[in-house]
Amino acid sequence: MAKSPNSQNKAKTVGRYVSPESKGRVTARRRVGADHSPRWYGWMLLGLLIVGMLIITLNYLAVLPGSTTSWYLVVGLVLMFSAFYMATRYR
Repeated sequence: MAKSPNSQNKAKTVGRYVSPESKGRVTARRRVGADHSPRWYGWMLLGLLIVGMLIITLNYLAVLPGSTTSWYLVVGLVLMFSAFYMATRYR
């Protein structure tokens, strides 16, 4: 049986040995520095974490003005949670 001339030029799209390009599984290349966080990002993350922990600790030691209030706890936890959120986005 003779093959049609169009079947020889087409890439195989079905079957076991199919090229990844035809399935759309090839990821486009990116620049090397495109997926890194800025240099200040890590320092900001550590700073928020340390300041949040310091505020909570100083609140329970009654060193901060206004005695021990729950607002210092809220501020410290917000700072620490924002640092954890930033840590999930760090590259």
